[in-house]
Amino acid sequence: MNISINRLKDKEKYIEEYKINKENITALEALEYIKENIDSTLTYRSGCKSGICGSCSILINDKEVLACKCKLYENITVKPLKNSTIIKDLVVDLEQTGKLLTKSKAFIEEFQESAIKKEDEKLIDLQSNCILCQNCYSSCPVYGVNKDFLGPFALTRVLRYVNDKKEANKAQKLDAIQVNGIWDCTLCGNCTISCPQFIDSKTDIMNLRMKSIQNGYSDPTIQSNDFLNEFNNYNDFDTGFNPNSF
Repeated sequence: MNISINRLKDKEKYIEEYKINKENITALEALEYIKENIDSTLTYRSGCKSGICGSCSILINDKEVLACKCKLYENITVKPLKNSTIIKDLVVDLEQTGKLLTKSKAFIEEFQESAIKKEDEKLIDLQSNCILCQNCYSSCPVYGVNKDFLGPFALTRVLRYVNDKKEANKAQKLDAIQVNGIWDCTLCGNCTISCPQFIDSKTDIMNLRMKSIQNGYSDPTIQSNDFLNEFNNYNDFDTGFNPNSF
């Protein structure tokens, strides 16, 4: 099996190819074999090796995966996650996404005592399964061009706490996600496809939009009725152009 790995050393990017005689192994096992037997300088992250910690996320043939869960059956290309600064080889800097969690207030700010029922647990159960693997940020086209965009997993975690009966100040969370947040998302669904925990961040963001509107916020991307009325009544006196003629 041939494995091509995108590497970074002394700020120089290059591709290194390795050949290993192993079958039916995971991507993480392949990386471990290379490091232990071929090239000890290869650098990558790993933790639990069972798909729980999310630290081994990489790109295999340009798709976001957990290296410990991805079985290899053919020649592959391995790259670090997109949309993040590469520290070395397959290791990327996670500092920015950590800041976005804080900025989005994706945690309990004001605790209140409340009786929790099974139905309440179900409202936050799936969103609580996020393992912070960064796959959704790597696949997000908006985050790719705007590092201030709060992004999929931060917004998913906001919904988790907006739906949490123990949070007393839900309004402040909704206020925190109006700029560089829910309205900036294109709803492309890449985050949902790339999530190893099957969390549907696209739908979570749509739910946050609905809750925002219910709480008095509006979609800033929609033109006001006053502007549309003005446009429809407009006539260009020099050219005779009338938008109502189309």
